[in-house]
Amino acid sequence: MEDLAAIMERQGLTKEDLLTMLRQMAEIRAFEETVYDLLGRNVIKGASHLYAGEEAVAVGAIAAIREDDIITSTHRGHGHCHAHGDKHAPTPEAKQEHLNKMMAELCGRATGYCKGRGGSMHIADVANGNLGATGIVGGNIPVATGAGLAISMRKTDQVALCFFGDGASQTGNFHESLNMAALWKLPVVYVVENNLYGMSVPFDKASCVPNVADRAVAYGMPGEVVDGMDVLAVHEAVSRAVARARRGEGPSLIECKTYRWYGHSRSDPRVYRTREEEKAWRERDPIPRLARRMVETGVATQEEVDAVLAKAQEAIARATEFALSSPMPPASEVAQDVYAPDFWTPEMVEAERALRRRVREDKTMRQIPYWQAIVEALREEMKRDPAVFVMGEDVGLYGGAYGATRGLFDEFGAERVRDTPISEATIAGAAVGAAMTGLRPVAEIMYVDFTPLAMDQIANQGAKNRYMFGGKTRVPMVIRTEGGTGRCIAAHHSQSLEALWVHFPGIYVVMPSTPYDAKGLLKASIRDDNPVMFIEHKMLYGVTGPVPEEEYVIPLGIADIKREGKDVTVVTYSRMVYRALEAAEKLAGEGISVEVIDLRTLKPLDLETIVTSVKKTGRLVGVTEAYRTGSFLGEIFALVNEEAFDYLDAPMVRVAAEDVPVPMSETLEAAAVPSTQSVIEGIRKALRGR
Repeated sequence: MEDLAAIMERQGLTKEDLLTMLRQMAEIRAFEETVYDLLGRNVIKGASHLYAGEEAVAVGAIAAIREDDIITSTHRGHGHCHAHGDKHAPTPEAKQEHLNKMMAELCGRATGYCKGRGGSMHIADVANGNLGATGIVGGNIPVATGAGLAISMRKTDQVALCFFGDGASQTGNFHESLNMAALWKLPVVYVVENNLYGMSVPFDKASCVPNVADRAVAYGMPGEVVDGMDVLAVHEAVSRAVARARRGEGPSLIECKTYRWYGHSRSDPRVYRTREEEKAWRERDPIPRLARRMVETGVATQEEVDAVLAKAQEAIARATEFALSSPMPPASEVAQDVYAPDFWTPEMVEAERALRRRVREDKTMRQIPYWQAIVEALREEMKRDPAVFVMGEDVGLYGGAYGATRGLFDEFGAERVRDTPISEATIAGAAVGAAMTGLRPVAEIMYVDFTPLAMDQIANQGAKNRYMFGGKTRVPMVIRTEGGTGRCIAAHHSQSLEALWVHFPGIYVVMPSTPYDAKGLLKASIRDDNPVMFIEHKMLYGVTGPVPEEEYVIPLGIADIKREGKDVTVVTYSRMVYRALEAAEKLAGEGISVEVIDLRTLKPLDLETIVTSVKKTGRLVGVTEAYRTGSFLGEIFALVNEEAFDYLDAPMVRVAAEDVPVPMSETLEAAAVPSTQSVIEGIRKALRGR
């Protein structure tokens, strides 16, 4: 074994550095053993994935980064959280407070890092650069990649350190992220903690290569295997990778061979492991290993080592006492912090209403197509705020949907209008990471049909982020996409999946129908501090309409009454607004007065405008291009039933797409979605009252 003094000199480590590493590992071990006990006594609820045995990886790796660097973590993330938080705690009191917050979070207490909302699998300290743990295997890898992208675009020399297990290396997130990071030479160090088992499946049953690091060559980055039970070996390998990243040479993949003392979770009986295997690994325990080397080489005395180990136990005992004496969060706070505060004011809402009236009345106002309104919104926001950038498939030279962003590429360059690989999950996840670290990405996913490929990143990592982390973060990102029928491109490119995205708390859904709405709502979405799913209809890009030349934004959650009426209310959005207006115009010839409400944003929803109209007309027809079953109309009808049932003079009527995959044939495609005539029939049905 190499002389410890030589290792310390080469790595620039002092005796105090080694004692700190020993203390951190001992505290992590004591923390995990206490959590194991509390889980067994049902004091800590839910699942907890213990890190005991792997302490050298977190401690060695995080010792190699600076305080201004960034980490992302995993469901087995207590060790990462402690080593990172301890690094940011300048005094013994602050270090104890950090442990207190960690234990309180696992116990679900209000004093925890995330106010008890994240628990074991979702602990975070975003303000200090810990972007959080995730309960989705591999879910943090695109987020770290996005953080690396933000660092690269800001031109700082920070580094993002991304921890994940061997199981995550089998996921698409791993491959997509490493490819993107290598392509753009992002300053990310990917640290895989290979503890031999993905739950209970041995690594050699899940991989045809013996090492995860062997895959690095496919992405043109260095890959290195290190002894994950040796804190100094981990520190040295990660230090090399960090230095490389700071020099602008791109990402690295470090594989740490390690072992978890406990099962995958508390309930795992570990029947897939032999006693001999466990004994062999325990003989390589990283804590006594470092302590023994320090004593044997005279770097520290046995008394000093024993004092460190004893104090670690005491610190965890104090943290446990603090956690168990802390209050549970009050039930009254259950709905807090789902969304970041809105930036618009009542004055902005009134100003937009006045502008809307002028847009309708001013016949001399310029007329521009929908696609141009989108480009103007992007250009103005990119000029206004250097944190705004566009990324996605074919958004650069090709220009994205209908070439809309081609001019932006020419104007702002490849740095801020970024063509990506075909990697929906990593496009979305990188947007999350970039948004969490100070940028405002507008990420384009070519069709809404493809957004389910990125569902984990958008719904779990992005939309739930703020709430899970106790309201202590924000994710200001926009996912631009297009949906709907009309181009005969069949079932994989023609759906209306807005109801899917409305379902998830934490994300807004915007679906503008006119050029005026498209521009104002996109600008508002970019400025908003919440994730926004911005869905454009593919058949609206060529539609022209009046758009003011002056600066304006449209606050989210304000519907527009496109046509006033008194006999029946039609609620709709996107392309179906035009079908509803056509139907209303035809019925006006028969003396039937139809009020057409364009929701503009499905979430936040302007329920007040809908209810006020229903109270006036007594009848409601909902029109959508989405499938009838599970469409957003069901939610609208439920809300109206709760708020205005006594004002309804007839059953509410749905006019929706057929429950069939969208067909390619022009005649079948047209038959599958509502026509003007089917809207008319729906209105007549509501008027008949049956």
